[in-house]
Amino acid sequence: MSTQPANILFILSDEHTRDVTGCYGHPFIKTPHLDRLAARGTRFDAAYTNCPICVPARASLHTGTYVADNRCWDNGHPYDGSLRSWAHRLRAAGHHTMSIGKLHFRSDKDDNGFVQELIPLHVVDGLGDLLGLIRTPQPAARGGTADLAATAGPGESTYANYDRNIRDAAVHWLGHFAKKLDQPWCLFVSFVKPHFPLVAPQKFYDMYPPESIPLPRLYGPEHEPTHPVVSALKRCMNYDDTFTPEKVRVALAAYYGMVSFLDDNIGQVLGALESNGLVGNTRVIYSSDHGDNLGNRKLWGKSVHYEEAAAVPMIIAGPGIPVGKASSTPVTLVDVYPTIVQSVGLVLDATEQALPGKSLVDLAWNDQPERVAFGEYHAAGSITAMYLVRKGRWKYIHHVGYAPELFDLQDDPGETRDLAQDDKHAHVLAMMEAELRKIVDPEAVNARAFADQKAKIDQFGGVEALIKRGDFGYSPAPGQRAVFATTLEA
Repeated sequence: MSTQPANILFILSDEHTRDVTGCYGHPFIKTPHLDRLAARGTRFDAAYTNCPICVPARASLHTGTYVADNRCWDNGHPYDGSLRSWAHRLRAAGHHTMSIGKLHFRSDKDDNGFVQELIPLHVVDGLGDLLGLIRTPQPAARGGTADLAATAGPGESTYANYDRNIRDAAVHWLGHFAKKLDQPWCLFVSFVKPHFPLVAPQKFYDMYPPESIPLPRLYGPEHEPTHPVVSALKRCMNYDDTFTPEKVRVALAAYYGMVSFLDDNIGQVLGALESNGLVGNTRVIYSSDHGDNLGNRKLWGKSVHYEEAAAVPMIIAGPGIPVGKASSTPVTLVDVYPTIVQSVGLVLDATEQALPGKSLVDLAWNDQPERVAFGEYHAAGSITAMYLVRKGRWKYIHHVGYAPELFDLQDDPGETRDLAQDDKHAHVLAMMEAELRKIVDPEAVNARAFADQKAKIDQFGGVEALIKRGDFGYSPAPGQRAVFATTLEA
């Protein structure tokens, strides 16, 4: 196992469901470049986001802290550079830290730790999704949800063009700057696909004829969410009402096409790394901020802790990494911070040693299948805090004030049987709740999130003012303006 300092190429995507990747066993998705990356490194098969929505996930990813600690609760509480990130840490130690693409922080006027941010995407107006702050007594319904089905299909989008620009900038930087630097570097390349809108460039859409696409595993009226917390979330973000079975297939074909488009862009970046002779001293990490429900349980987007939305791809390759390994050790986005810091030869200081993450390099070499992975959600559509705990074969979802859920991912990887009310599993339920309470006080954190959100709602004029401001659906690409849609009453 090598400990020699390495450069870092960290590639992040947005909303890439783990299992929609060839190396993770998908039956027909075409992701040859990610598959090759996994073949020359280690693939983590139990990797999770720390929060299944963009802004909090990215705050955890960059600072190595849980949402309960960094208090970036939702898409209206963006990271502002005040907490130390791995970029700050590397830059202070003399490493060149470069960002290209989506960050989804508050602003490029903040010191986010990078020497330079090329074509960054940050939250709208430095504020983000203020509508998502409204969670009680009933979350504010989202406007424009019908657009997801209406626009799904082949075509061009501002996001596709943005990803091409990110790709080209990364290829150019690797070819014209990386080799000339007299210091080690960390390049963060952050794509926006396959985040909705569900529109794929024609070439990639054509790889997946809609008539050949199966419907989601859990689709149809019998799979309508019945848990009150999930049902409330679906009422808030009810994309599915405007889908027909035919349109579902078109939407899935578009999503698959976007994943292959992403893979093609990643392949060009990895090709530039190789053609410029940088592979031998560069560690590559690939992951995503969260997944997408893709119609399962009649849910689209993210915001829940089921595998489709919460599980993410996590691949690391390069010097000192086990080759061709699939690890069952649970990991999360907070593990990226110590991975990057230690990969460039730095020693974690006392504050960093107290962070919850562990180096993916160490975890790749030393399997810990009973390690605990933790996630949480306090954002748009949720009437209470939702927590995820993964340990071994078990997945536990804790809803403050409501019944929990428990799944055996070994026997039921599709999470079709909730075992929480089964007396035979009472001991497992108690064990998993105990693991949760070792990490957080769920009730106290829930109260803290609601208090912070209420303070911001009041700061910006109250509930009615935020409803009037409306919903912009998703953050626009650089150079585009957010288009606000009318919302329903709270």
